Amino acid sequence: MKPHAAIAMIPLLGASASPGPKPTSTRPPLRLGTCAFTTVGVVTQRLEDKGRPVSDSGSSVTLKNGVYGVSYDQIAAVQHSRVGDRVMTCLAKLPTHCPPGDPRGRWYTTTNLRTYDSWTLPDAEHMCGGA
Repeated sequence: MKPHAAIAMIPLLGASASPGPKPTSTRPPLRLGTCAFTTVGVVTQRLEDKGRPVSDSGSSVTLKNGVYGVSYDQIAAVQHSRVGDRVMTCLAKLPTHCPPGDPRGRWYTTTNLRTYDSWTLPDAEHMCGGA
């Protein structure tokens, strides 16, 4: 993330009544534009072979509040995160026209509060109605 982007996030982290998303709790954000504080639970590769991460297969991150993010690309901001890092995650996009019972396709923007790096990832490799 560029330095000016990290600076732009600072008002979101303070206690002021400035406009923008306000982190609410450690549960996953459920409404578009809402945020929550939590910590990093797992940082690994997208694929595993016999229980071992497959290097350069993409990034995967699981937050302690249950939010999961995955990419076919290696995401530096994710890979630089450590288990236990405090983060703020916001629900950035909701899927539309999904079949009943298929909740995949939520996109979350997450900022690591130790590194001030951010990433935006979907919660599944395939969106709702997909493979």
